[in-house]
Amino acid sequence: MPRRPAPWRRRRSLRFQPVTFSRFSRSVALVSSAYMSKRQVLDAKLRELLPTSSSGNGFRKQNVEEKIEQVESSEEEELEGVVQADFAFFDPKLDDFQGVKVLLQTYLDNEQWDLSGFVDLILGQTTVGTVVKVEDEEDEGLFSVVTALNLGRYKDHKCITEVKKFLLKVCLEKNIIANLKLLLGDQSQNVGLLVSQRVVNLPPQLLPPLYDALFDEVLWATEDEPTEELRKSFCFESFLLVSKIYKLKNADHRKRQNGHADEDIIYVKPEDEIFHKLCSWSFIFPCHTDQVTTHGLKNYQSMGLVMAVEANKMPAFREQLHSLIDES
Repeated sequence: MPRRPAPWRRRRSLRFQPVTFSRFSRSVALVSSAYMSKRQVLDAKLRELLPTSSSGNGFRKQNVEEKIEQVESSEEEELEGVVQADFAFFDPKLDDFQGVKVLLQTYLDNEQWDLSGFVDLILGQTTVGTVVKVEDEEDEGLFSVVTALNLGRYKDHKCITEVKKFLLKVCLEKNIIANLKLLLGDQSQNVGLLVSQRVVNLPPQLLPPLYDALFDEVLWATEDEPTEELRKSFCFESFLLVSKIYKLKNADHRKRQNGHADEDIIYVKPEDEIFHKLCSWSFIFPCHTDQVTTHGLKNYQSMGLVMAVEANKMPAFREQLHSLIDES
């Protein structure tokens, strides 16, 4: 599609900072990315340095300790350096199947559903949707996917039927269930399922142009699609989002007990906080996957977050997202 934004250049530190703006989520991402990647490299180098057998007079514990210290010192210096990565936006294509499927592996928590069919829908809709890769490495790793699927247009697909069943199953709030059924049923022709998944360390500076691209493409599709039926399918009145957060366990009790206010909610993706403020309604449900055991999150539980956001709120969302990233 010719109206893609230019590749986004960014110098990226090897000691990745997460895409969230919470001290707890920051610690989680640092542990899961920088430390683990360092540990893997360190183990590999130690296997090269250490002999395969401890037999022989020349092998002493002191030698091993010296080698470990040398490798760790070298690794620490490398982590403080920077590498340059040029990210680019691409239209989805069939070759992206495995990469998109990996990103969406826990989209519906641990539910067994037609994920492959869902990925096929995303890849088949090339006029609206974007994947992020490293420039000049289009056939390599995939770092993000964002799209909007019309729930009415795809209502007969097994994967969409299963998404609807899952959401109705996990929604236990009586004051919300009627609104949810309405969006999934009678109003589904005007509802876009906004899907946005990415690796945890994607540079946050990519978020504004990524969402700008999505909503611009939705607008263009209402004008450029070849048939009236397709053009109407992108005339969204509402968007439905399924995401994840971390919620403080027994929040009121802990605040009284500790005398200080921990964050009630940690948004894994910073844009979700904006969506949450702008949404018409939302509900949460407990997740069985992604239960992080990091010390900083020991008092938190992984939760699913479902939000309904009116389409006319998207200009405000885009403006607030730009401000959030620019100020960070």
